[in-house]
Amino acid sequence: MGNNYCVIMGGGIGSRFWPFSRTHLPKQFLDFFGTGRSLLQMTYDRFAKILPKENIIIVTNEGYAGLIKEQLPELSDAQILFEPQRRNTAPCIAWASYHIRSKNPNANIVVAPSDHLILNEEEFVNTIQNGLNFVKDKKTLLTLGMTPNRPETGYGYIQIGEEVKGNIKKVKTFTEKPNLELAKVFLQTGEFFWNSGIFLWNVNSIISEFERQLPDVAEIFAAGNNAYNTPEEQEFIDLNFPACPNISIDYGIMEKAEEVAVLCAEFGWSDLGTWGSLYDISPKDADANVTLKCESLTYDSKSNMIVLPKGKLAVVQGLEGYIIVESDNVLLICKKDDEQRIRQFVVDTQMKLGEEYV
Repeated sequence: MGNNYCVIMGGGIGSRFWPFSRTHLPKQFLDFFGTGRSLLQMTYDRFAKILPKENIIIVTNEGYAGLIKEQLPELSDAQILFEPQRRNTAPCIAWASYHIRSKNPNANIVVAPSDHLILNEEEFVNTIQNGLNFVKDKKTLLTLGMTPNRPETGYGYIQIGEEVKGNIKKVKTFTEKPNLELAKVFLQTGEFFWNSGIFLWNVNSIISEFERQLPDVAEIFAAGNNAYNTPEEQEFIDLNFPACPNISIDYGIMEKAEEVAVLCAEFGWSDLGTWGSLYDISPKDADANVTLKCESLTYDSKSNMIVLPKGKLAVVQGLEGYIIVESDNVLLICKKDDEQRIRQFVVDTQMKLGEEYV
């Protein structure tokens, strides 16, 4: 158990959840469900059941230093890695991997985003423990595949191949977010699982793949290997991290790695990436409307998502399939089917009105 580590990626800005998620307070730091714990804190709590708390590493943007220390005061400074710039998931994971290997050259690592919802935590814990046991003495890079229950176009998909061991299968193909017709085909075949974005591997296995697939990234962090766990580490990262390419771990490593497998699982998972994903898992009234935090009265309205500050009332008439969200100084009214445009709304707002509203 002492060889098991967790890397929680917590540096995103959650623009698809605008205006609830803002640059200064992105979604991983928010309490979506009134539990008293943010998504980040809930993620930390889950992994604290699986491995030593001192082996949990958070990688985030240096602008969120105050939020991290406020929400997870039990973390030591050595457990928080601050990126000077956002460079997607591959550089983030490379830095964390070299950092952990400098502490423990036999480490096994689970990498997870900070903003997932897990409904069946007991099954989640069992799944992660099984995955860590599998990768500890193998070169295989393991990803978690979620059993799909609908033709979702917002997730990537993994096609499974032959069995490796039990629920662990070889990966045949990765597919980025498909259109609806293709997603329906994927669901019917039974060969495709949602790509959860949760990964497990031995530290030496992932570093070997960085050396093979992204040697420019590997060279950067190998050059600073003597600096890890010293005061010079952040200085080295601030200087060299911006030189990393902006590339995801999926595209940079997983789709090209020699030994990749998927652990097929089902534990009530959602990546909470969009308002639509939150709508899907939220309780609904008789007209399929979802109301969070506020009060609402609806007339001739159905299939809407209504989120206002606590203590406010929304009266909605004649709307079907809309997202209605107010937060601070922004009110968003958008068709649920067009929510992929929210990122463009954020860009337009920033360009035309400045940072005050993003």
